[in-house]
Amino acid sequence: MSRRSMLLGAGSAMACAGMPVLASAGTRVIGGPAFGTSWRATLPEGAPEAAIAKVIRSIVDSVDAAMSPYRPGSEVSRFNASNTRDWQPMSAQTCAVVRQSLEVAALSAGAFDPTVGPIVARYGFGPIRRQGPGSYLDIAAGKDAVQKQASGLSLDLCGIAKGHALDQMVAALDGLGVPDFLIELGGEVFARGKHPGGRAWQVGIERPIPGATAFQRVVRLAGRGLATSGDAVHSYMIAGRRYSHIIDPHQREPVVNGIASVSVLMPSAVTADALATALMVMGPQAGAALAERKRIAALFVVREGSMLREIMTAGFADSVIA
Repeated sequence: MSRRSMLLGAGSAMACAGMPVLASAGTRVIGGPAFGTSWRATLPEGAPEAAIAKVIRSIVDSVDAAMSPYRPGSEVSRFNASNTRDWQPMSAQTCAVVRQSLEVAALSAGAFDPTVGPIVARYGFGPIRRQGPGSYLDIAAGKDAVQKQASGLSLDLCGIAKGHALDQMVAALDGLGVPDFLIELGGEVFARGKHPGGRAWQVGIERPIPGATAFQRVVRLAGRGLATSGDAVHSYMIAGRRYSHIIDPHQREPVVNGIASVSVLMPSAVTADALATALMVMGPQAGAALAERKRIAALFVVREGSMLREIMTAGFADSVIA
């Protein structure tokens, strides 16, 4: 997982978890490692930094222990290693994330599918090596257990678990009574309230070109999460074709439809996370049509030769400031 959005006006230094550094006037930044990437919170001065860092580390550890496909002992890894078709007990948070992934899978007609792990691994982007991909239709999730209808089926929650973790971090900050903050987890961002300077929090969406330093767009963010899926990172070129970690479950290969990136604004980070992937897989026409129909605020960046074309849906433009 890589950092796909950059924060504006928050300072550029990164500190170890719980060790604040001075950012822009009136703010402090704390951060640390998470899921092979990092988290970073921009806070008003006087916020309970030690308590925030402690609870965020706890959330990272909990989600990692439950959903990481890289940890042999995680709930997801144990589920994947098992061949039983019986219901397998799982924590409430893992079951909730599986249910949410199935909802987005159904909404997108399978463009987002949590069973694509073996295809992701086939192209060199993941650790799940089972007998082959299945279908989200063969997964069922209750409140405390998950079931698969095919013995070789596996779960890959990497396209949604980070959004879940970010939502948990937001809830923790709310619980600690922090009214104004901006928090980033591996490129996904959520903001609450306002910057201490009185303005809205501002977030820059990276231009989806390898090595680019400019922003594609700058948006204001308050009470919503922003997630971006794209192929500028975690990809490679062979014979003129780009192979990315974004998999088209129907074609069973990395997506090729002209989209360079999709950014989604939603009240929950977990939904934004999964929808960004789903819309990218669906393509500029079907994806934009679904986004308009379901009132999903999204920015599609489409390659047309050497140029980039934008499609904005469902009021995304209302949040753009540059």
